[in-house]
Amino acid sequence: FRLALIQLHVSAVKSENVQRACGLVREASAKGAKVVALPECFNSPYGTQYFKEYAEKIPGESTQKLSEVARECSIYLIGGRSIPEKDGGKLYNTCTVFGPDGAMLAKHRKVHLFDINIPGKIQFKESETLSPGNSFSMFDTPYCKVGLGICYDIRFAEMAQVYGQKGCQLLIYPGAFNMTTGPAHWELLQRGRAVDNQVYVATVSPARDEKASYVAWGHSTVVNPWGEVIAKAGAEETVIYTDIDLKKLAEIRQQIPILSQKRCDLYGIEMKK
Repeated sequence: FRLALIQLHVSAVKSENVQRACGLVREASAKGAKVVALPECFNSPYGTQYFKEYAEKIPGESTQKLSEVARECSIYLIGGRSIPEKDGGKLYNTCTVFGPDGAMLAKHRKVHLFDINIPGKIQFKESETLSPGNSFSMFDTPYCKVGLGICYDIRFAEMAQVYGQKGCQLLIYPGAFNMTTGPAHWELLQRGRAVDNQVYVATVSPARDEKASYVAWGHSTVVNPWGEVIAKAGAEETVIYTDIDLKKLAEIRQQIPILSQKRCDLYGIEMKK
């Protein structure tokens, strides 16, 4: 099946972001994409100072538009971090998924909050405004089961291993790595998660905006289970496409059967809730 990743240029105007995102979703559908993903924080600039201002409840204005365009195009639509979600007096970094009938299939709240301090380069603390999610998020398609993470979640190998154990063959991480961590770890982490679990891994970033307070690395990417980069964007707004070949995935798992060779008598990863 064809996967499309929309590397969107995000402005300060929410309505314009949503409108342009929906237009690019329609374009991707017209080119044969069956699963389409938007980037982290697609409807607002990324930054702790923006989260409260742009926050919405789910369902709400932005997610309603995603539902409508998914139904119109009869696709599976991963809404990036569609919005900072407002719920019960807290804010969450949330990704929603809609099916071809417009129904919401999954809602993933970012599990690992991005609190880092690299002296002289970048300091960022999502926990100043956001609360963490507490669950894994998977959804079924006629093609395969898909597991979801958001940005910093990709650094935690255990999460991807659980998804692999639960039968996911594609992991999608909307993310916004920055100009320090992007060149160092963006591709490396994707290839590691793909090889470790023999799955396809897709990451979808906002386009780079040099004038923004937080400058995203861009380079939305798809990696196959052999660890090969099979599609990759640059820094600008674009849509990239790739065909997810589940036959190739099965062949790789047969040739190097690590999933059946794990020593569960010696070690293990468990999903607690």
